Amino acid sequence: MSGFEVYPAIDVRDGRVVRLKQGDYAQETRYADQPLEVASRYAAAGARWLHLVDLDAARDGGYSIAALLSGIKSKTALKVQTGGGVRSKDDLLRLFDAGADRVVVGSLAVREPSTVAGWIERYGSERITVALDTREVEGEWRLPTAGWTRSDGTSLSFLLALYLGTGLRHLLCTDIGRDGMLGGPNIALYREIMQLAPRVALQASGGVRDLADIEAAREAGCAGAVLGKALLEGRFRLEDAVARADAIAC
Repeated sequence: MSGFEVYPAIDVRDGRVVRLKQGDYAQETRYADQPLEVASRYAAAGARWLHLVDLDAARDGGYSIAALLSGIKSKTALKVQTGGGVRSKDDLLRLFDAGADRVVVGSLAVREPSTVAGWIERYGSERITVALDTREVEGEWRLPTAGWTRSDGTSLSFLLALYLGTGLRHLLCTDIGRDGMLGGPNIALYREIMQLAPRVALQASGGVRDLADIEAAREAGCAGAVLGKALLEGRFRLEDAVARADAIAC
């Protein structure tokens, strides 16, 4: 895998930039800047991609930030992968129409893998990112849905095996227990996934705290890393993360 990409993230709830701890809606940190301002700052810092999440829709359905997505696309050169509340083909097409370069599908990818596999076949593997976000339960990686608030017991290994025959290209995996905690990404988990799916472009998400974590994700075989709380809190500069990603991709 030759390239490596950093994806600065903006999570939006009630129109504001927020971060949750371990996906818990009751543990929210709000930031002062408006989402479009943050996106513009990331673009100026050299980002090529943005990871944009509608947290309200992730839990309740109904993507609600299409206007923000359109604004980001019109005012910056960022490519955007975005999701939250994608429950139907109409939702998917609405995001494409608003300017999404890739649509992130999470809960539906767990509940209806055949539907999402059909979208990958119809719209192309570069237009869909499957999010298999996971939480360790009694020694096994399980896949919660509905903004990580519900669990149907589906295992990560089982569902990943189903997707390997679908043409899946882009896979995002968050270790929920590390999300928003600044404790470092779960490199062991990502090594395990890459052993199962070596041709998938895996995005590491959850816990990235410094530039060394970005290098560790690449060394584990990941094709990218999502950068959230550490950027918002100034733990490192995005310019340096982009430069480091470009250097380790060479």
